[in-house]
Amino acid sequence: MNPALRPPKFYKDPKFMNSPDARSLRILSEYLGPLSYFQREKIKDTIVFFGSARAIPRSEAEQEYRVLLKAKSKSPRSAPSSADLQRAKTRVELAAYYDEAVELSRLLTVWALSLGKKARRFVVCSGGGPGIMEAANQGARLAGGKTVGLNISLPFEQAPNSYISPELSFEFHYFFTRKYWFAYLAKALIVFPGGFGTLDELMEILTLLQTKKISKKMVVLLYGTKYWKQLLNFEALVRWGTVDPEDLKLFQFADSPKQAFKTVRAGLERHYLNPDAL
Repeated sequence: MNPALRPPKFYKDPKFMNSPDARSLRILSEYLGPLSYFQREKIKDTIVFFGSARAIPRSEAEQEYRVLLKAKSKSPRSAPSSADLQRAKTRVELAAYYDEAVELSRLLTVWALSLGKKARRFVVCSGGGPGIMEAANQGARLAGGKTVGLNISLPFEQAPNSYISPELSFEFHYFFTRKYWFAYLAKALIVFPGGFGTLDELMEILTLLQTKKISKKMVVLLYGTKYWKQLLNFEALVRWGTVDPEDLKLFQFADSPKQAFKTVRAGLERHYLNPDAL
């Protein structure tokens, strides 16, 4: 038989591999593929950062705000609206969290590298995109550490940020396989202000901890008390009896990189580096 006439093997046939019939294979690949890379790079566990993709460095946000103020003073007729100015001002407030995420990630990575373990411990991991995700990867790179990006393919093209270690940059199609890798390796979760995606990720982790589906010890830190308590009335959940008072002990708050660093480090040392814990 002419070799050119042989049909392709199914696993080499793009038409089959992208068909509904091969969905289970695609799902399995998003488990086995990252697993092989993490094993090769000796990634034992991670510190996961969640937060808004819309946050930008404070210097950029302040520059945008100054431009609008200047336009308002120059030409009242074509001046930006008060709503535009308020949005720009709020963007500056959100941007402070970008800079603080960079610093917190840097502090944690410097500490993790000082442990001197053969396996890479407590590697900073993010969703791989812009905003707080980028800030987290940037801080780890500034400290000289490796850093993970678990990116997701979206209609509006969320591209991986430039600070992810190339060998630890992953692109997922399925949200649930991406979430698996967030949860499976994480020993700490730091949640900065964010939108629907951040809330989804936070609540899923809290549910898994509450129901003991995640049985390991995990430090969960909500960064930015003002934001989180304005957004979510946690105490109301207890008053209504929809969660137990003990459930509110699943997470802590912090408002500065130094405070957050001390809280996360203390939890990781207690649960994973203390000889009794080991």
